[in-house]
Amino acid sequence: MSQEALADSRLRSIRINLGADERFPVPDSDGYSVYGALLNALDDVDEAVSQHVHDSPLGSLHSSGIVGTFGGSDRPHHKTVLPGKEYDLTLGVIDPADEEIFQALVQAFVLDGGSIELSNGTLSVQSLESENTTHSELLDAADECDDPSLEVTFRTTTCIEEAGSVTTAFPYRWSVFNSLLSKWNRSCPDELELELDRTKVLRSVIEKPDVDTYRTHSVLVNRAKREDGKNRNIFRQGFTGMCTYDFKGATESLENAVTALAMFGEYSGVGSAVARGCGNVNVEVKS
Repeated sequence: MSQEALADSRLRSIRINLGADERFPVPDSDGYSVYGALLNALDDVDEAVSQHVHDSPLGSLHSSGIVGTFGGSDRPHHKTVLPGKEYDLTLGVIDPADEEIFQALVQAFVLDGGSIELSNGTLSVQSLESENTTHSELLDAADECDDPSLEVTFRTTTCIEEAGSVTTAFPYRWSVFNSLLSKWNRSCPDELELELDRTKVLRSVIEKPDVDTYRTHSVLVNRAKREDGKNRNIFRQGFTGMCTYDFKGATESLENAVTALAMFGEYSGVGSAVARGCGNVNVEVKS
């Protein structure tokens, strides 16, 4: 991908409001199932775009999975979608080929029937809203903030790889912003790449998790074939909850970089398996 293409790319966030006409079960870790449904929907519209999303090392598509109020289920490791309840699915696109992905998503969920087909039932699209920005616009917005406080709500299980497949189960400041830094630098033009010094982040950024909302989880993120031909479930461990990140003695450049990365997280997701329902965040910047 040329730097010219990167320079023109936009970051897009799509929020889809969903509803169901009848009860049906979905897995507790629904992000994996939703990811498959998204690829199927994209494949019906544009097979090349679907394959690009599946193959992209950048992690071009971020999906929250289904967020809302569920009932219990007699099936182990399942929950129940309830009629009359509202559910939302948030998608983020940061890949330089985002325009094609965005248009295919709109085509799939608004123009072509407006539904998401899961294994045991269908969720109908009630509405779709989108926002877009660029890396440079996020940096400009961060620069306008005076002594910001970053309130980050980790809405879905956030699994940040520390070493190999080992993930952290705490919103540790360096883990969170180093993960976002990697995603930022892989998706932005060269001239907008950011640098973070680990020692300075540890010294000048303070995380304050809300103990009343903080939870740890183990979620299904993939399946792989074993030697005997059976599926092997792959789980990752992570956390949800709200955490506030404040600054103490930070330079202006560090504040701006961390603030821009936090806002970027709404588009990219935080950590690993973001296409399969992990790492969806809401960010509120107070200054």
